[in-house]
Amino acid sequence: MIRLSTPLPETAVRDLKVGDEVTITGTLFTGRDAVHKYLHEGGQLPPEVVLQGGIIYHCGPVIIKDEQGNWKCTAAGPTTSIREEPYQWQIIRDFGLRGIIGKGGMGDKTVAACKEYGCVYLHAVGGAAQVLAECVKSVPNVYFMERFGAPEAIWEFQVAGFPAIVTIDARGNSLHKEIFAASQAELAKYL
Repeated sequence: MIRLSTPLPETAVRDLKVGDEVTITGTLFTGRDAVHKYLHEGGQLPPEVVLQGGIIYHCGPVIIKDEQGNWKCTAAGPTTSIREEPYQWQIIRDFGLRGIIGKGGMGDKTVAACKEYGCVYLHAVGGAAQVLAECVKSVPNVYFMERFGAPEAIWEFQVAGFPAIVTIDARGNSLHKEIFAASQAELAKYL
């Protein structure tokens, strides 16, 4: 298990390889379709949202307010990442991302951007939203709530021991492509 702390230096990211198991401690920002499209079209982030060296989590969390009026994350499962493929390469380039967390993998543009700019795709376990929420120790802020609504807003998470697996590394390797090719080869035997 490799322990990562945000912000991530490029050297640490470039040392990771497909199949590495990691745990993440530090700040994660959520971002889904609306945020990616907004940034792709030139939208600006609030100064408090620093993606340089950071990780964006493809997640639409379930957040409630506790008795003290603080945000509490009750479910934080990954959402399907391929929807962000038209935008993700540019956000990696323009904002200096070092990591993306989601499920299902990404396409060729994102794989190329990971290799060129030093970023990795980290696969979180789908169906484990409540377990992953236990790794969210606090939710200090939310941004764009009025503009995009709760699931599409940018939530700021402070996490500890958040588990993931590297499935696209900064060398251009993609476990998703390998599995697809192996599946196609196996299928061809029966056709």
